Amino acid sequence: MKKIGITGGIGSGKSFIATIIERMGYPVYYSDVRSKELTNSHPIIRQGLIDLVGENVFFGGELDKKVLATAIFSNDALRLKVNQLIHPNVRQDFEDWANAQKSNLIFNEAAILFETGAYRNFDATILVYAPEELRLQRVLKRDIITKEEVLARMNNQLKDEEKRKMTPFQILNDGESPLLIQIENILEQIV
Repeated sequence: MKKIGITGGIGSGKSFIATIIERMGYPVYYSDVRSKELTNSHPIIRQGLIDLVGENVFFGGELDKKVLATAIFSNDALRLKVNQLIHPNVRQDFEDWANAQKSNLIFNEAAILFETGAYRNFDATILVYAPEELRLQRVLKRDIITKEEVLARMNNQLKDEEKRKMTPFQILNDGESPLLIQIENILEQIV
């Protein structure tokens, strides 16, 4: 079984690409979605976030994403501690999920595979990228946050130029380039 990472900066469209791959019949683990589920349910993560950020990081039993984002995007040391708390648990959850799959090719959609070094755990990594202005517009349309907040998040991720040096498997998701052809070409090379 080959494990393939799908990554890209905020607003690149990596989840959209992952959905296409899933509709092609391949199992896809969505790290961001699963991370949110684990953050709300995993006792070690919950207590760790309360210890790091404070009781107000949970509201009504659910993670208050705005409180967490505000805390970590302005504090590099805190963001590192939160990542060290959450990411190992999500990685273990992915491994458990992967071991239950029957496909010869499985995918893991995750935002910061290059930033965390987790891309080394995969047989290959697909980078989804798009022009920065388009990414900004996508996030502003999708999320209820300010332009400054989006730019701060973008600045906390590696630039696409750096990521593109780290993998030959790249999908340009600019709203004009045909996606299915790019995906099929990469899958042919990976299999």
